[in-house]
Amino acid sequence: MPDLPRPWARPACPLGVVAPYTGRMKDSPAAGTLHAATVSLAAALGCVALFLPPLLDDTLASPWRAAATGAALGVTLLLHWIFLGLAARRLQRSVAAWVALSVLVFPIGSALALVLLGWLAKEPGAPARPMGAAEVMRAARSRA
Repeated sequence: MPDLPRPWARPACPLGVVAPYTGRMKDSPAAGTLHAATVSLAAALGCVALFLPPLLDDTLASPWRAAATGAALGVTLLLHWIFLGLAARRLQRSVAAWVALSVLVFPIGSALALVLLGWLAKEPGAPARPMGAAEVMRAARSRA
């Protein structure tokens, strides 16, 4: 059986050594959680759209459909906030601040948080946050 290329694998050097990290977002640790947060936000907005006037009559015609849509909205929003918090943690950012931005100003804040965290994930070599004196001393001791 021939060895088929794996599109999800990182590019390898000719000697079979894995290529170093290039700093692209698709290779960053937060990329998967940002994509999951985006998909869950899109699903939540789809649920919200079912409660807007063009589709409202059809949604409310059946109590089961209204309940299922409301439950789906709740689950997708919860998943969005969880994935957003995971992405912030993987980027070493304040989880509470990013989730609060997303919760307090729901549709705009969520999209803004996704865009800004995606932009921060693309920055190669930029420190996620400034290190305090205690963290600098701890890092120096661990290197020695």
